[in-house]
Amino acid sequence: MNKPLRRVAIFCGLLVLALMVRANWVQFVQADELKTHDKNRRVGIERYSQKRGNIIVDGQPITGSTATNGTDFKYKRTYKDGPMWAPVTGYASQVYGSNQLEKLNDGILTGDDDTLFFNRTIDMVTGKEKRGGQVVSTLNADAQKAAFQGLGDKKGAVVALEPKTGAILALASTPSYDPSRIAGSSKSDEKAWIELNKDEDKPMVNRALRETYPPGSTFKVVTAAAALENGLYTDIDAPTNTPLPWQLPLSSKNLENEGDIPCKNATLRVALQVSCNTVFGKIGADLKRDKMVEQAEKFGFNDEVLTPVRADKSVYDKTMDPPGNALSSIGQFNTATTPLQMAMVASAVANDGKLMKPYMVDELRAPNLTKVEQHTPEEMSQPLQPGNAQKLQEMMETVVKEGTGTKAQIPGVTVGGKTGTAQHGVDNSEKPYAWFISYAKTDEGSPVAVAVVVEDGSASRDDISGGGLAAPIAQNVMEAVISGNK
Repeated sequence: MNKPLRRVAIFCGLLVLALMVRANWVQFVQADELKTHDKNRRVGIERYSQKRGNIIVDGQPITGSTATNGTDFKYKRTYKDGPMWAPVTGYASQVYGSNQLEKLNDGILTGDDDTLFFNRTIDMVTGKEKRGGQVVSTLNADAQKAAFQGLGDKKGAVVALEPKTGAILALASTPSYDPSRIAGSSKSDEKAWIELNKDEDKPMVNRALRETYPPGSTFKVVTAAAALENGLYTDIDAPTNTPLPWQLPLSSKNLENEGDIPCKNATLRVALQVSCNTVFGKIGADLKRDKMVEQAEKFGFNDEVLTPVRADKSVYDKTMDPPGNALSSIGQFNTATTPLQMAMVASAVANDGKLMKPYMVDELRAPNLTKVEQHTPEEMSQPLQPGNAQKLQEMMETVVKEGTGTKAQIPGVTVGGKTGTAQHGVDNSEKPYAWFISYAKTDEGSPVAVAVVVEDGSASRDDISGGGLAAPIAQNVMEAVISGNK
C-alpha cells in the first residue's frame, strides 16, 4: 500500500473509532441524563401519558388530572381550590416544570420513584396502566380555609404548627394564584404565566416560607427567652432595672416607647403585656450581641429550614454594633424573619421549650395505597428550659387576657400571644406590617401555634395594629384546629 492510501486508511480508521467511542458514550454514559433531560420531548410525553398521583389533605385529594386535546400530552394537572392550596402544592406544568411538593415528590406522583419499582413490575405483569402514588400532607383543611379567608384581599401569610410534633397545619399566602391556569401548554396557559410573573404583587411568591419581614414586637418573645435563659431576670413579676428614658448604647438618642405606657422598671410580664421597647432594648444591650445571636439561633434563626419545601433563613445579624443590637432586640434594624420562623418561636414556647422540626408531608404511598415512607417527628433544638418556657407562657397569656392581644381570646381555651407592628420603608414611610404570634392550650396540651403577618393593612404605628388586624385571623385558625380535635 502506498503512503497516501495508508494515510487515508488510518484517518478513516480513526473516524470509525471516534464514532464508536461517541456512540458508546451517548448510549451508556449519557443515557440517564438524556433520558430525563427537559428538552427530550419523549420525557414529557411519558410523564403526561397517565394521570398524576394526588396530594392528600384530611383524606381527600386537593389535586387531580384531566384529559387534554390538541397535544401529545394526554393529561394535565388540576387543582381543587388552587389559590388556597398553592403555597402547599406548588404547580406542575407541562411547559414550566414544577415546584414545591409537586417537584420534591415528583417521583412518587408520577410513579417513577425507585421505591415503586416492585409496584411498577407487578402492574406491568398484570397489565395495569402505570399509576402515580400519593403524598399525604399534615395540613388541616379547616385551619387552611380559616387562614386563607382571614387574609382575604390583603397581602400576608399565616403559618400554623402542631407544637408537639412540628406538623404544619396551615400554610397560607396572599395574594395567591391558581396553578391550574398554567398546568397546560395552550396559549391561555402561556398568557397566564406571563401575567403572573409580571404582577407587582408577586402572587407566586410563597410569603409564608420565602418572604422575610421585620418581626417588630413579636421578637420580644425571643428577647424575653434570652433574659430568662441567661439568668438576667428570673422572676417575671419583679421590677427590671430599666430607667425611663433609656438611652441607646454609644448614642445620644433615646429609645422611645409607643405611647404613655408603664415601662419604667416594668416587670417582664408587664413589659410584654404593654410592649415596652425600653425594657427589651435594654435586655438586648445588657446581654450583648453574641448571647442574643445564640438565643435566636436556638429558635432557628440564621439557618434555612426544609419542610421539605425550603424556607428562607431568618436573620439575626452577627456583626452589628451595640445600638443595632438593642434595636434588633425589639424586632427592628436588621432583624428579618419568615412567618414560619415566628410560628416556630410560638411553638417552642407552647411545647415547654422544645422546638420540633416543621414538616408538611406525613407519609408517601404507592399507587395501591401501601405506605412507602412515614415521617417521624424530629426534635430540632431546646431554646428554653421547661421552667423558663412556662414563665414565658404566663407572660404571653397575660398579653391575651389583658394586653394588646385580647382579640385572640377563645372562650374556654387558654391563649398566649404577642402582637407586633414592624416599621419599614425609608424613615418608616411605608405602612407597617401587622404581626401576631400565638398558641392555644387546652386540658390535653397545646394543639396549635400560629404566626400571622399582614403587609398592607391600614395600620396605625403601635402594637394594637397587630392585635387588630392579625390576632383575629390567628384566633380563627386556632379555633378551627381545636374544633376539629373535639
